[in-house]
Amino acid sequence: MADVRSVDRQSGRLDARDRLIVALYAQLKAERETRETLEWAIRNGAVSREVLEAIAADPVPVVTSEDIASLEKIIALDERRKPNRN
Repeated sequence: MADVRSVDRQSGRLDARDRLIVALYAQLKAERETRETLEWAIRNGAVSREVLEAIAADPVPVVTSEDIASLEKIIALDERRKPNRN
């Protein structure tokens, strides 16, 4: 598993891809917790109909095309920084 990236043992820092993975994991976890809380609130009658209509009318995309383009740029920059391993 030569392509597996890990924490730089000397500096203790993550590389760019690992930081991205951690950030995306944190975002996904927050979105799941938000959904679970909303489901609980709906089941227990804690959310008004108006609030539910507002949420349904204005959905927030999880990932936009701008996000993907930014991630591709970060990965491309990271690839250029890697030393040749031939």
